[in-house]
Amino acid sequence: MSEDSAGPLCPEHGQALSWFCCSERRPVCAACAGLGGRCRGHRIRRAEQRAEELRNKIVDQCERLQLQSASISKYVAEVLPGKNQRAVSTASAARELVLQRLSLVRSLCDTEEQRLLEQVHGEEERAHQSILTQRVHWAEALQKLDTIRTGLVDMLTSMDDLQLINEQEIFERSEEAEGILDPQESKKLNFNEKCARSLLLTQLWATAVFGSLSGTEDVRIDERTVSPFLQLSDDQRTLTFNAKKSKSCVDGPERFDHWPNALSATSFEAGLHTWTVNVQNSCAYKVGVAVSQLPRKGSGSDSRLGHNAFSWVFSRYDQEFCFSHDGQHEPLALLRCPAQLGVLLDLQAQELLFYEPASGTVLHTHHTSFYGPLFPVFAVADQTISIVQ
Repeated sequence: MSEDSAGPLCPEHGQALSWFCCSERRPVCAACAGLGGRCRGHRIRRAEQRAEELRNKIVDQCERLQLQSASISKYVAEVLPGKNQRAVSTASAARELVLQRLSLVRSLCDTEEQRLLEQVHGEEERAHQSILTQRVHWAEALQKLDTIRTGLVDMLTSMDDLQLINEQEIFERSEEAEGILDPQESKKLNFNEKCARSLLLTQLWATAVFGSLSGTEDVRIDERTVSPFLQLSDDQRTLTFNAKKSKSCVDGPERFDHWPNALSATSFEAGLHTWTVNVQNSCAYKVGVAVSQLPRKGSGSDSRLGHNAFSWVFSRYDQEFCFSHDGQHEPLALLRCPAQLGVLLDLQAQELLFYEPASGTVLHTHHTSFYGPLFPVFAVADQTISIVQ
């Protein structure tokens, strides 16, 4: 083998590093590459061949980098300006769409506001006119009664016995007085609050309330009320139905002993409150509110949610939905089974509303005169339901 004398030398043999050991990936001398050298059996190549190979790789890499640079330059020069222009125009169109839709919503709200206020004013005027009519009517009745009474008193004081027993006018005046009936309660004299109700307003209001207040109530279930057919999670937010009655459940006055019910540990007496329940895993459940007087014992309707005067609930059984209170069940036509059920309780307006957060749909509203503190109430007879935190 020929050896080059120029360049660095092998520290072991003092010969030129004219070979390259591919196994150790380092330059070596002829002695290292020979039969007795340390690189015996390794893959050995001439140093200039390895260098030429690396030069070719560098050239290829430089060409690829040049092509990549050209591609990037073209992207920056041609594509990005177009992207930027499209982003600006798309953002402008999106901005215009937002403004158009909000303008339409405002216009619709303004129209609805005017319509409802006119209805409220008209209903107020109607009630006022009815009351004025009643005032006039009863003022005339009082005057007539006073005239009849005065005439009867005059007869009583001015007639002798013979005149009195022959006086037909006494009977006529008595019959006239009997024809004036006592005042009766009339709905026409009351302001009808339904005139201020609107499906559009309810929908927008519920959406706004759930968007701003959803999840603010820390509703947890009171373990003392949980039916022995239910299992309560450690975080007191999930109820799981068990067909077999738990034997480890300690009975108490607060616990439901038959129906698979449970009450919240939280109650509400005033204000606006919302909470959401995950019901997607259950085909049999009830969600709503109840007063503390709700009976807890026995299999009768007194302790069955929606079958008494103490509870107001939205319920599902298989594919049937309804709102129940005091044994009255109002069927609800739902297009799909809600995965979550939002509950909105407005005690100022005395309104209970059920809402599907996913679609923003109001499922049912109920107006009544609630009494006493109201507790969120739950029942489940299939799988689990959970209060969303």
